[in-house]
Amino acid sequence: MTPKLNCWQFKNCGREPGGVLAELLGECPVAKSMKFDGLNDGIGAGRACWMVPDSGCRESLTSSSHIDPCYTCEFYKRVVFEQDEETQFRFTSVTS
Repeated sequence: MTPKLNCWQFKNCGREPGGVLAELLGECPVAKSMKFDGLNDGIGAGRACWMVPDSGCRESLTSSSHIDPCYTCEFYKRVVFEQDEETQFRFTSVTS
């Protein structure tokens, strides 16, 4: 069975606490967001990163569409697949 990764492990961003880029770029708020700890079997918001509005990914992405960039993210799709229908705080509809 494949281990369930947190977003910083999947994306290898290095911004988790103690990560190689955390001191330079700052720790990502996803890893520190204990409000979502345990959701979808993650640490912090590591498997619910789309719930953190000021996450590192959202800061670096710009989208001309009206769709949240997280909805098209490969990590989001992985969590939904791995959790099957039990994904907590899943996007339920898309408007354009």
